[in-house]
Amino acid sequence: MTEMSALDGLEVGFDVPALPGMPAADIQTPCLVLDLDALERNIVKMGRAVKEMGVRHRVHGKMHKSVDVAKLQLELGDACGVCCQKVSEAEVFVRGGIMDVLVSNQVRDPAKIDRLARLPLLGARMIVCVDDIANVAELSQAATRHGMAIACLVEIDCGAGRCGVTTPEAVVQIAREIDAAPGLTFSGLQAYQGAMQHLERYADRKAKFDIAVAMTKEAAGALKAAGMECDIVTGGGTGSYYFEGTSGVFNELQSGSYAFMDADYGRILDRDGRRIDQGEWENALFILTSVMSHAKPDKAICDAGLKAQSVDSGLPFIYGRDDVRYVKCSDEHGVIDDPDGVLKINDKLRLVPGHCDPTCNMHDWYVGVRGDKVETLWPVSARGKAY
Repeated sequence: MTEMSALDGLEVGFDVPALPGMPAADIQTPCLVLDLDALERNIVKMGRAVKEMGVRHRVHGKMHKSVDVAKLQLELGDACGVCCQKVSEAEVFVRGGIMDVLVSNQVRDPAKIDRLARLPLLGARMIVCVDDIANVAELSQAATRHGMAIACLVEIDCGAGRCGVTTPEAVVQIAREIDAAPGLTFSGLQAYQGAMQHLERYADRKAKFDIAVAMTKEAAGALKAAGMECDIVTGGGTGSYYFEGTSGVFNELQSGSYAFMDADYGRILDRDGRRIDQGEWENALFILTSVMSHAKPDKAICDAGLKAQSVDSGLPFIYGRDDVRYVKCSDEHGVIDDPDGVLKINDKLRLVPGHCDPTCNMHDWYVGVRGDKVETLWPVSARGKAY
């Protein structure tokens, strides 16, 4: 089925914000717009960097929740697969044709475990994280019930303070249980340090990483001493991938936001003290919004408020403009400081969201734009898949 035939009968402004072939000026707002040129450059750049470091890249699907974006990352960035956080997300990616998926989280509910164990029936390699011996038996029972195999990673808490065990002894104990369990394969370690990703200073992120890599190296060493090798040692994000990639310990990365780049990540500094959205990565994701009121001479009101974005990591900034500033929002309105009254009714602005992951989960569609024309329309395939 071609893209246009899949979109036949959909009405712009009701079903979708745009259709391929339309002028970009006619896109309905508020909606998510992807600058396809910038997106592709980001993906190719990360693929090249990962290859030069001699590691794999398993792209994080929880960021965009899109089968189409993930396939682009596999094609242009030579990614080895996808990771995600929930079983329902994994199901979307597998049903969409992506056959190497890591649920980089724990799965404990019996119904969810059963669904996870059935995904290999579709031809997928499924990997999941474990941090409790009791979970090993739960996964094993489901895998053997369906005659399938599930690969398991022991998750270590290397500084994020969330899931994961904290001692090499616990790592070895769980790994041995996995290795002995029918239907399961011990495949390595999950070691993601999320708390350091958004620290502004490069040196501060490096200091947190040094602690994380020491813990990961100790865990891998304990496993080797126990006769168990790690096929996968995975972690890393947009704020730290270069640390993990050159560590000699990690062999797989999980970066996600680099492809879109949001305002919060953009503020962190590289080794040379530059914002990473001013050289390392390009802004490729925008909330397109329109000015709908200018009743106050120094304030414009746009149609992108809280229902179009997440502001947990701060307000968006207006891309390419320093004469106007997004300063406040309510459910359906965004307030823009316009001291010189330069904005007009129906002017369109591109907002860079504070946090791309939850913002993307609020929308049904990505409008892919190249130049001044809509080239493609992609569904946010796993929107709402939080279970």
